[in-house]
Amino acid sequence: MTRWRKSSRSVEGTSAQCVEVAALSSGVGVRDSRAPEGGHLVLPPAAFRVLLDELER
Repeated sequence: MTRWRKSSRSVEGTSAQCVEVAALSSGVGVRDSRAPEGGHLVLPPAAFRVLLDELER
């Protein structure tokens, strides 16, 4: 079973914009926490690290 984790910067409410991440055998899964049934992206770990670095700027 895949364990999805919600962002620590998530806020509750109808306008909340939040992502969830999961460690997958094929990489790092990223999905919209408000629509988890809508699918997810899979990024190689190095690409996920680059994404996090860019978001922290």
